[in-house]
Amino acid sequence: VSPMGSRLMKKWLLLPLKNLNAIEERLDAVQELLEEEATATELVIWIKKTGDLERLISRISLGKAGPRDMLQLAKSLKSIPAIQELLATFKSGKLGRIREGILPCHTLRERIENQLLDHPPVSLGKGDVFRDGVDSTLDEWRYVIRNGKDMLLEIQQSEALKTGITNLKIGYNSIFGYYLEVTNKYKNQGLIPDNWMRKQTLTGAERYITEDLKNLESKILAAEDKVREIENILFQKLQQEALDYVQPVQHNAHQLAVLDCLLSFASTARERHYHRPIVHDGLSLVIKEGRHPVIESQLDPGEHYVPNDLILENHDVQIAMITGPNMSGKSALLRQTAQISILAQIGSYVPAKEASMGFLDKIFTRVGASDNISSGESTFMVEMNETANIMNNITERS
Repeated sequence: VSPMGSRLMKKWLLLPLKNLNAIEERLDAVQELLEEEATATELVIWIKKTGDLERLISRISLGKAGPRDMLQLAKSLKSIPAIQELLATFKSGKLGRIREGILPCHTLRERIENQLLDHPPVSLGKGDVFRDGVDSTLDEWRYVIRNGKDMLLEIQQSEALKTGITNLKIGYNSIFGYYLEVTNKYKNQGLIPDNWMRKQTLTGAERYITEDLKNLESKILAAEDKVREIENILFQKLQQEALDYVQPVQHNAHQLAVLDCLLSFASTARERHYHRPIVHDGLSLVIKEGRHPVIESQLDPGEHYVPNDLILENHDVQIAMITGPNMSGKSALLRQTAQISILAQIGSYVPAKEASMGFLDKIFTRVGASDNISSGESTFMVEMNETANIMNNITERS
């Protein structure tokens, strides 16, 4: 259910285990997850919430993370204590080691949650990122942005009170910014203070600026740039702190991916009636009522896959010769034997009533052939080359 689990599942399928203890450990874990269905279901819900921890932490380590990535990292880490608590109910060595191996990274999580807003923008400069109270200078500039109109009003009221000009107005134009406008009636009464600088004369009024008004104007115009600049510095600092946690988070991602794969084995076994295989160090391969996992999952409702038994071992039954018309299932039997073997050796339950097998080191197959005329090879020659390749590379465990 997680992207990191999907990637690990692909790796497991490409590289099956050859260590019997490791195979048994995975099978034990799958058995426990099957038995504790309710807990397994809860674990799946929590793993879904973690998202793609691997990609998140790699974006942070490359300096490409945005505010939402950072918040998602904190949300992912929030799932970990709940996952650890659920894993405490299991006895299996594998699940116990996953529980002990996960690191909650409380400090990093709290720092991100305490500093970032609940819904930050995708990238810096697209809106507010940090909470109020994180940085006092940031709060001051934000106050200017939010209360610019009120601050202008305060200057207007203060100057009106000092001068007695009751209809004093504050306006703005793009040429010289904010100004105080006084009608000629008050100007002629000599109420204009000496520290006001005249900027523009109109038919019925004069426009002035003051030192306080210019200072506030500079603040209002610079506020947004300043907020962006401070938030950028704060975010770089937070990213730097997150870099100390790259290894623990990558380790967590791997542990959760392993758990995700084991949960996937358990849910597939439950839904499709798979059984636990026995993998040993002998040289036999015995499958009772084996089925092809892909074909049976694509059958129409009401149709049932016809299971097959198979017995192979090095001394008495080295070869099985299977005959039959086209579309009778010869290749399906060949393929399902290989698939059951691979599933068993990645620690999964298998689509068979019983399966007992000595672990394999290689699986060779030669299905279908076409000629290679450009190299002067007939169909028969191609088949012989492929068969020769098998004969030259097999061991008693192939």
